[in-house]
Amino acid sequence: MRFIFYISFFCFCSAFANNTPEQYIALYKNDAILEMKEFGVPASITLAQGMLESSNGNSTLAVNANNHFGIKCHSDWTGDTYHMDDDAVNECFRKYPSVLDSYRDHSKFLKNRTRYAALFLLEKTDYKGWAQGLKDAGYATNSKYPQLLVSLIERYSLQQYDTVSSLPADTTARKILVSSNHVKYIIAREGDTWQSLAKVLQMHQNRLMKYNDANDSTKIGSREYIYIQPKRRKATVEIYIVENGDTYRSIAQKYAIKLKHLYKKNNSTEDVELKAGSKLYLRKKKK
Repeated sequence: MRFIFYISFFCFCSAFANNTPEQYIALYKNDAILEMKEFGVPASITLAQGMLESSNGNSTLAVNANNHFGIKCHSDWTGDTYHMDDDAVNECFRKYPSVLDSYRDHSKFLKNRTRYAALFLLEKTDYKGWAQGLKDAGYATNSKYPQLLVSLIERYSLQQYDTVSSLPADTTARKILVSSNHVKYIIAREGDTWQSLAKVLQMHQNRLMKYNDANDSTKIGSREYIYIQPKRRKATVEIYIVENGDTYRSIAQKYAIKLKHLYKKNNSTEDVELKAGSKLYLRKKKK
């Protein structure tokens, strides 16, 4: 009977895409809080922007590209892309492996651009200042953008999440999501072990570890993707540009590709150290 309980937490976002505002908030409020704690963007602002920009996760861009914040490619984007008409014809938007990647990129987008630096001098509880600051810094062209965000925040009491000191200590209810590579996964939490997750998911521990290219020495990182079914032989993204701190396994986990096939595609082995800026092939074998 417990397995049926978990099915109720499946989030086939691209299949249904019919969220109400309340459902959207329930799905992503904890993720907005986690982003606030790591990057300093108020959870209320993140949620309100996500609701507004993605029509509560129901927009074409959200469904097809997991892009909940309307962030366009820009010259520094090296990830997958999605093209659609917006302010101009066939504009380039960022495409993400999952919604949570969109949330993380939104945080980094604001934190790492100097034009938004003044926002981080504001209190996290000053959602009105943040809303106006986003407009002043050029995030949106709509002159009523601040009012739209504030209206959502106050209508749904999103400001309550700006003062949350810790997330609920709930170790059972987990959102089960679907990656862009069509593999189901959950997001790991601090303190998770293969044994505890296998118990929660009612799966054999060895099978869970096999799905995630793990062995007895593999530690689970906070917010790591943990797959509950086999990953694929190839990813949906053609090429990945290696960043500092990346490993073959971390990339395999991010894009739901089996580690052994990632090695084969790049004529490599686990002994080879990755270098930032180098290319990894995720779909076709390196020539």
